Amino acid sequence: MTSSTPGATPSGGAPADSLSPAGTEQLPAPAALDDVKGWFFAADQLLFDWLLTRQKGLAESGDLLEVGTYLGKSAIFTGSYLRPGERFTVCDLFDAPADDSANGAEMAKSYSTLTRRAFEANYLSFHDALPTVLQGLSSMVSGQVAEGSCRFVHVDASHLYAHVHADIATARAALKPYGVVVLDDFRAEHCPGVAAAAWQAVTSGGLHVICITGTKLYGTWGDPTALRTELAAWLATRTDLWHGEESVAGEPLIRISGKKARLPRQPVSRHPAPPRTAASRTPGPAGTPGGHPALRRFTENVLPPFLTKAATSARRRG
Repeated sequence: MTSSTPGATPSGGAPADSLSPAGTEQLPAPAALDDVKGWFFAADQLLFDWLLTRQKGLAESGDLLEVGTYLGKSAIFTGSYLRPGERFTVCDLFDAPADDSANGAEMAKSYSTLTRRAFEANYLSFHDALPTVLQGLSSMVSGQVAEGSCRFVHVDASHLYAHVHADIATARAALKPYGVVVLDDFRAEHCPGVAAAAWQAVTSGGLHVICITGTKLYGTWGDPTALRTELAAWLATRTDLWHGEESVAGEPLIRISGKKARLPRQPVSRHPAPPRTAASRTPGPAGTPGGHPALRRFTENVLPPFLTKAATSARRRG
């Protein structure tokens, strides 16, 4: 589907080998999702996986939307669950000015920001084509994403109350009745505006909380009963996730701690890490900087430089 908005790259667009930087910057080539900078913790990856896989099992179709994508870590993960005939849209300012009314369209159209190029290089390291990319304020999403078209929306953009309030309204309009919204940073001390907007949506906006983690709130404007029940049953099988039930604003919600969470299956990069050589696997001689990590740190931090150099030379000769 091709968008008419400047800065919108259609799904099924540029292949991985056609993207080149406008300048001389070295674009990233991540060998694994963990190589992509960003904050997307194991517990949330597990929940994204569970929710999106559940939707597939129930044949709940619909598009995907991420508002605020940064360098693409969560977008890369989410894009792995896109099914034929569905559309994935991401929206971010990237490096464009926040007030981009004068030249934002031109900036977006020209691929002029390093952050956007880095996002695209990261995404194309794991997928054959880009999602629909909207570069600009999140207010442009409502004009590009049809009402009632999405099954999953991840909101991780502005931390200002007015913007988050508007983004939540956009998510509600975009979601199907069974759709799920994920709100990031709803409890961070530096994001009180997100907390205010999120809980206002719960107390007076009809949002039903399914669960919360250390960073994200998961909810739906549909019937949450089956989601909560099935999630609780799945969590009971996990030894790496702690969970408990709370009652907030007259409704139950599941609180999840993922300090010991094991990562789910990861997207596979087209840039695998180079194989380790025999030399890199062979430990250095005992007592040298290449031997035991503690000894190496000791020699580097405590021994006089000439002794450290001598030990390093001995390890290399060995």
